[in-house]
Amino acid sequence: MGKKGGGGAAQAAEKAASKAAKRAKQESKAARSAAKQSVKKGGAGGGSGGGGKSSSTGTATGKGGKKSKGATAAAAAASKAEEEDLDALLANFKKEWEEEHKVLEERVGMAPTRRANATLTACPLGDDLWFFGGEYFDGDRATFYANLFRYTPSSNPAATANQADSTTSSSQDRGTWRQYSSANQPGPRSAHAVAASPAAGGMLFVFGGEFAGPKLNKFFHYRDLWIFSIANKSWDRIDTKVRPSARSGHRMVCWKQYIVLFGGFQDTGVRTTYLGDLWIFDTAEYKWHEIKQNELRKPPARSGFSLLSTPEGVVLYGGYCKRYIKGERTQGIALEDAWLLTIAPDAETGDLFARGKIEWTRKRKIGYAPGQRSGCTMTLWPQRNTGVLFGGVTDNENDEESLESFCHNDLFAYALSGNGRWTSLNLRRKKTQGGKRRRKAAVQPEQRRAAQSDGEEDEDEEGDETKDGQDKQGQEALSNNIVPTKAAPEEDDDPDDPQKSVPIGRYNAMLAVQRNVLYCYGGIHETADREYTLDDFYTLDLVKMERFNCLKSCPIDALEWYESSSSASGSSDSSSDSNPGEVEEREQPEGEEMAENEMDDDELLWEGEVERTREEIEKIKLERKREREALREKANTFLGVSKDAANRDEKDVISTPQPGESIKAFYERSRAYWASVAHEQSEGSARGKEMRRDGFALAAQKYEEYRPVLEEIVRIQASAGMDASDIKSMANGSTAGGKTGGIAGGGPGAESRNRR
Repeated sequence: MGKKGGGGAAQAAEKAASKAAKRAKQESKAARSAAKQSVKKGGAGGGSGGGGKSSSTGTATGKGGKKSKGATAAAAAASKAEEEDLDALLANFKKEWEEEHKVLEERVGMAPTRRANATLTACPLGDDLWFFGGEYFDGDRATFYANLFRYTPSSNPAATANQADSTTSSSQDRGTWRQYSSANQPGPRSAHAVAASPAAGGMLFVFGGEFAGPKLNKFFHYRDLWIFSIANKSWDRIDTKVRPSARSGHRMVCWKQYIVLFGGFQDTGVRTTYLGDLWIFDTAEYKWHEIKQNELRKPPARSGFSLLSTPEGVVLYGGYCKRYIKGERTQGIALEDAWLLTIAPDAETGDLFARGKIEWTRKRKIGYAPGQRSGCTMTLWPQRNTGVLFGGVTDNENDEESLESFCHNDLFAYALSGNGRWTSLNLRRKKTQGGKRRRKAAVQPEQRRAAQSDGEEDEDEEGDETKDGQDKQGQEALSNNIVPTKAAPEEDDDPDDPQKSVPIGRYNAMLAVQRNVLYCYGGIHETADREYTLDDFYTLDLVKMERFNCLKSCPIDALEWYESSSSASGSSDSSSDSNPGEVEEREQPEGEEMAENEMDDDELLWEGEVERTREEIEKIKLERKREREALREKANTFLGVSKDAANRDEKDVISTPQPGESIKAFYERSRAYWASVAHEQSEGSARGKEMRRDGFALAAQKYEEYRPVLEEIVRIQASAGMDASDIKSMANGSTAGGKTGGIAGGGPGAESRNRR
């Protein structure tokens, strides 16, 4: 038992020692924890409890506390430095963001320079107009723009855009142009789309567009979405995972909180693909939604159409596309159909995309509709819920080898509600005494112009006409492109004739309606071999419909056009408004008919009042025959030399007219050469129009020297069975069947890139 009892005591002692050690360990742990807490609080570490252990523990903690003061100071300094670094980073970020988003406002005074495929948008809140982007092509090089302009209309629409500044703040911004630029803004582009929303003080949504190099060899299409805040004058780019593909020539419109996008095209430089997809951007959740459409009940793929907002949804009209027919050439199609996109969110949930109604319905053509044309622009007249259409171009193919393009300058209105009805908008003369007689006198010159432009031989009808008949004639006159660049003086010249104020025919004009006033900027006026990009600016009071007011003019003869190297050889015979002079071309008889006319005995019988003898007549005939033979030999020699172009220097080729080439075509082909010659002859004193005028005179002189030879060559070729088109094709260096235009960069005609 003693052993047992002694063993139990030993076990008890071991247990007590174990408990004491455990207790000491816990106390030590508590002391260390307290020391840590004191370090965190910045105080000195003092131990608690009594006895020697407590004293030694307190001393150790105190030493640790002295070390913790340095650590605390270092930690505090590091924390403060880190906070300062964060503040500096935030400050730098804010500064960089402000610099990047800083918008510079500049009052430019003048309207934007010439450009096409830009956008003119009515401000959703206020009286301003917003003008963005565009491109300018001068026949040789293209320039793309990223400018954003704001135009504040004049309180008097008839006032010029260059009016002096007013001293009052209320009218300081009237009738002026301002430009806005920022480091953070969309890149240069054209053929983009803009939709305006009144939300958040007004916003402009910009999507897509295209950019190309100066020679238009390669194209880049955008697929970015930008928002311009009208209130803050700042740009923001919206990046979403789901979005429409890159495109140009599409259209967008705002309907309530949604941005509707349809169509467009993609041009790879080899093939142009037209799109017919439908997208809606929800401005509440900033998200794109692709809408599935019924393939049997939807508009065909297209670009360059009109898209207008109505209470029921969105109306689509017109457009352009190309159809690739297997085994045949590409065919451009001008569309003239109208569609209504009904948009109706669910009545219970308000959801549009899951349970709402989004569907197309084709509208019938009712009323006096415009003819088939492309490039016609229609803008919304919100006060009347009406679309206003102006201009356009019609390409008429006479045969497979010839095409004529006709630019319109007529106005139409399209009622968006109900079934949709077309009406022709005609200008009205101000009511004055004797107005009926003067109106009749004004209509008749327009009829004569229309007859001349159409090549008709209709004579002016005089007599008793009813008022309805006069209205109908005036309407027909307005619907034709009857306003020439330089109208010939008429017998009944009436300065009050409203038709004289109508802009010249054009397509792709930029239109907007603000406060019942139609604004028309620029567009493209096309002749047989060139495209003029305009920068004129007009207004029209749609309520009064009295006359167009020109805020900025753009004379055609002041515009430049430079033939690119790729298209210079394909220049065709055409009328040129920009030629500084004109040489009347004599009509050239074909074949041997001219020779027979020259040898007419009746013409040779008399010399003044003296009758020639038969011998004298035969002698004259023989001399003329020798002259013709010498001329023919010279013509054959010239023809052989002209065909051997490889052995001729460039100067000789450019400065020598070709058979079948008119003076105008010759000058257009060699314009740069003759301008340089005129500049050298004037020893550098000739500039601008004077240099061009002198250059044209030199070209005309050279042409007159070669005219007899050229006429003889034409007769030789005609006797060989070549017709006029073959001769012209040889002069142009093109093959039979080629068409005018279609050069890389936008030559005129159906192949023009502006038709897309």
